Amino acid sequence: MVGKTLFMNHRAPANGRYKPTCYEHAANCYTHAFLIVPAIVGSALLHRLSDDCWEKITAWIYGMGLCALFIVSTVFHIVAWKKSHLRTVEHWFHMCDRMVIYFFIAASYAPWLNLRELGPLASHMRWFIWLMAAGGTIYVFLYHEKYKVIELFFYLTMGFSPALVVTSMVSSVITTCAGGSVTWP
Repeated sequence: MVGKTLFMNHRAPANGRYKPTCYEHAANCYTHAFLIVPAIVGSALLHRLSDDCWEKITAWIYGMGLCALFIVSTVFHIVAWKKSHLRTVEHWFHMCDRMVIYFFIAASYAPWLNLRELGPLASHMRWFIWLMAAGGTIYVFLYHEKYKVIELFFYLTMGFSPALVVTSMVSSVITTCAGGSVTWP
């Protein structure tokens, strides 16, 4: 199969960008734009329902990450779809879209890492996850679309590394499991 289908093009070359079809652009724009208002409302609700300062800060971090993800992604997809002749603008919004993904990953771990007693590793992981977001941003700025495997490595490392915190809470997990089995009918 050479060329493109109606709904999806073939894979991008190793160091090139994927070129979505018109249908893919429309789907990206509508699905991302549709979630902006719920993200804003949900973020405001989360902040309002927070009990203390630390919960409010964490709600703000998560809410900003979620809202930024949908807003920046929507703007990028609109520019890429309707204003693709503005290559420089499209390029910068594509970079911003990639960068905001790093910050969203970090923000999505904020509630778990900030509001739970997870052991000594959690405080280090809080810093590590945000340093990875900053490193990913710098990477995108310097090497956008050049080394996709490295970018994938950054995303996966950010996504999976906070799971290491579970190892510092093994005694809590064992206690919880033992307690759960004792009370289980």
